[in-house]
Amino acid sequence: MIETDAMKEIPPQTGVAFRIAAGEVLRVVDLRGEQVSDLMAFAPDGIETLSSGRSIDYSSTIRLTTGHVLYSNRSRPMFTILTDTVGVHDFLFSPCSPEMFVALYDFDPGHPSCFRNLADNLAAFGIDEDRIGTTFNIFMNAEMSPDGDLKVRPPVSKTGDYIEFRAEMDLIVGLTACSAELSNNWSFKPIGYEVTG
Repeated sequence: MIETDAMKEIPPQTGVAFRIAAGEVLRVVDLRGEQVSDLMAFAPDGIETLSSGRSIDYSSTIRLTTGHVLYSNRSRPMFTILTDTVGVHDFLFSPCSPEMFVALYDFDPGHPSCFRNLADNLAAFGIDEDRIGTTFNIFMNAEMSPDGDLKVRPPVSKTGDYIEFRAEMDLIVGLTACSAELSNNWSFKPIGYEVTG
């Protein structure tokens, strides 16, 4: 990991939203290890959105890593993964939400969640929460058994591991330091990120 003055930190269980221009590079860093970050992206119209289905279809894999492209619901490239020191991410699970914490764990509905953090931050860009679909879950370790069962395991990312995305169009990006206990090996930590030209 190369530390720079441009590196920003997302505190545990929170999120941010920002614009990135075509050609710029977004680096997301696991600052302390075993911390997931949910990524969501929209075209400037706030309607064209990151698509798990299109991205998996065109890559023919659920293990997207260096060299793979993340596509929009209109089949246009949004991001290209330039560098990936981990190689284990998830594009199947939706962002953790208050409803999920109640339904699966009987937690208080006020539990922090990636969905709420994305929705609250993307609202500043006029993006309605109903537009938020399946996120690219950076560093999340989801294992699928031969019979199709999915299990969430501790992330394999270590301190300083990172992934870099080149924006293929102007984008509005939402990014979190994930709030789900199971996804983060029961310890919440910050996420680092920077945008470079």
